[in-house]
Amino acid sequence: MRTSPFARLRAHANLPALTGAVILLAGPALAQDKVADFYKDKTVNIIVGTSPGGGYDTYARLISRHMGKHVPGNPKFLVQNMPGAGSHRAAGYIAKVAPKDGTYIGAMFSAQPLGRLLMPKGKLGYDVRKLKYIGSASTDTYNCFVRKDAPAKTFKETFEKQIVVGGTSPRGSSGLMPILHQNMLGTKLKLVVGYKGSRQIFAAIEKGELHGMCGMNWTSIHSRYKRFITDNIAHVLVQESFVGDPDANKRGIPKTTDFVKNKEYLQFMKIIYSQGQFARPYMVSGEVPAERVAALRKAFLDTLKDKDLLAEAAKLQFKVDPLSGKDFQKMVDDINAMPEETIARFKKATEFRKGKGAK
Repeated sequence: MRTSPFARLRAHANLPALTGAVILLAGPALAQDKVADFYKDKTVNIIVGTSPGGGYDTYARLISRHMGKHVPGNPKFLVQNMPGAGSHRAAGYIAKVAPKDGTYIGAMFSAQPLGRLLMPKGKLGYDVRKLKYIGSASTDTYNCFVRKDAPAKTFKETFEKQIVVGGTSPRGSSGLMPILHQNMLGTKLKLVVGYKGSRQIFAAIEKGELHGMCGMNWTSIHSRYKRFITDNIAHVLVQESFVGDPDANKRGIPKTTDFVKNKEYLQFMKIIYSQGQFARPYMVSGEVPAERVAALRKAFLDTLKDKDLLAEAAKLQFKVDPLSGKDFQKMVDDINAMPEETIARFKKATEFRKGKGAK
């Protein structure tokens, strides 16, 4: 049966549309192949901004054991530690020094995305806004806990009695949270900074050198340091959160925001506590090609849904509650869009005042 000239004409008229559809469908596949070609036989380095053995380090090593099978090209993963300056040393390395090709990923403290708001002008050394965030491994709430023999048995008593708490730096969560309590609430916490990580802080608490620690997430307390609670060595004093953890709320543990009287301070504390929504941040340089950023973001989410990783996380009693890179990036962009005059007041309210019970 012969095809009429009109039918042939209609078929030819549809060729541009069909060709366009084929190109659109082929686009993602070509990008995937391009990313796979790059990562094949490569090693991806995760630079952890904390010392070995703590919660951030353990999460990074857990992810490193599974993420390679989800990145196109199946690269190997290697974890290295670079503690210092509340993980800003490592973040600066990712932003300015490390290869900007997607083979270096940063795993930082949760306060790192707030660095522009917290660090003195010119001291940060890199632009937080230019990093590309590939996701967060979990959400969490932060807590202040103390030994049972601490002078203050409740958070309310810290307004009258001094307790000594340890931190890594004034800009990491273990230092920043007690600074908030001092500056915005008027507590008598004495902060001692300079510890390499949570392991060293917990060792000092066990020896009696410190009364406790603030800025410790609920997950780590009840997984890596559970015996401090079960052996009745310490107890949670207060939740450093706006909404609190459901379990902690059931136990009647108060929240610091219950004690805030200044409305602007309350807004500032909301910003600080927003880091609970990105409790385990991962990022790459802003100069990494867009198709590799997209591939790493997808691989990160796929890794945190991996049944083998979830089984391992359950054994570690680790919470896995990922935030996508796209949503994370928007949060960081929104937070850093604050007016400069507001940022100036924010910095003043969160500065480390050494003459105020600090060491």
